[in-house]
Amino acid sequence: MLQQIPSYMKAGQEYMRLWPMKKQLYALFPECRIIAATKLAIKIMPPIAVLVVAMQIHFLGNQVLPQALTMGAFFISLPLQGMLWLGHRAEQELPPAILSWYKEIYAKMATHGCELREQRSKPRFKELAVLLRTAFKDLDKAFTKNLF
Repeated sequence: MLQQIPSYMKAGQEYMRLWPMKKQLYALFPECRIIAATKLAIKIMPPIAVLVVAMQIHFLGNQVLPQALTMGAFFISLPLQGMLWLGHRAEQELPPAILSWYKEIYAKMATHGCELREQRSKPRFKELAVLLRTAFKDLDKAFTKNLF
């Protein structure tokens, strides 16, 4: 398990880059909310962690150093947890309901002449992200409105 953490982190970063942040997807997938929260946490959690540790040591003294460091580590770990979740999600196979929707979108895009990667027999959420990104980038708004 410990050896998978760096690969999950890398997959999470890639998945965060691939996933289209469109308003139509917010209600359908938790990815949009997790990505937004993770991006925010990457920006604000390190300063908050330093502030929490510094304030506890300043006001309560060196006796609370272990607790202060633990709280700082907690705040630092929040963006990492988001990345791990995204990395794990990217590697999961699509459930049957989403799989049929994926195949329907793939078929419609293929008939419209979009350049697509070869369809996998068991697509993962990462392939769904690539497909959705291509759909929003290459197709007109009327077509994507019918999909969602």
